Amino acid sequence: MQKTTHLFKSFFIEVGELSYFAGRFFMEVFSRPFEFKELLRQCYSVGNRSILLVGVTGFIIGLVLTLQTRPTLEEFGAVSWMPSMVSISIIREIGPVIIALTFAGRIASGIGAELGSMKVTEQIDAMEVSGTNPFKFLVVTRILATTLMLPILVVFGDAIALYGSYIIENLKGDVSFVLYFNKVFNALEFSDIIPATIKTFFFGFAIGLVGCFKGYNCEKGTVGVGLAANSAVVFSSMLLFVLDFIAVFVTDIFFEI
Repeated sequence: MQKTTHLFKSFFIEVGELSYFAGRFFMEVFSRPFEFKELLRQCYSVGNRSILLVGVTGFIIGLVLTLQTRPTLEEFGAVSWMPSMVSISIIREIGPVIIALTFAGRIASGIGAELGSMKVTEQIDAMEVSGTNPFKFLVVTRILATTLMLPILVVFGDAIALYGSYIIENLKGDVSFVLYFNKVFNALEFSDIIPATIKTFFFGFAIGLVGCFKGYNCEKGTVGVGLAANSAVVFSSMLLFVLDFIAVFVTDIFFEI
């Protein structure tokens, strides 16, 4: 009982500290000076490190989803619905969530380890002594970079996933490129695309926030760097599922009204 109480207490303390960290981000993001060069560098770094992984992940999503679903649709004589079903599934849910989880594994761990190393080697303290605002230079730029880059990567991954699905349909059913994507675009509506795109901004923000929080508050020397990288991935992945549930719930209410 005492151990459970301690776990709950630690959990709520960490949530409070993370909330304070997020509040500090919103205060700093609108204050001068604006680190545009560092933001662009971080956007390039985040996108460049993730684009190959996202492309491969999206391609495999399209292949596997089509291969697994096609036999079932064949039993009901509904193979013609394959492009519509796959496109809606990928755009609405599968693409954003799986690509965000992949992004979290790649980027949140990297940010946590990078900032954690700077923390334990006292580089962050040295920046404060030299008159630089380390929070704005290190944290704000990275959170903004993940927030801006993840939606772009999700759009790219979704497109690759649909192309992977088309390849299977072309091989199995001799469906042409034009016919397949005509069915895809006829099935999709703005109510499918807009909510799925908006929630990726929140996913990117959560990944950057947790990665920076864990790295910036790293303790226990070099051992803490590994703990920061590991816990950044775990916490950001859990937070993604919570945000996804909230996004789906809100979208369902909004479109029912």
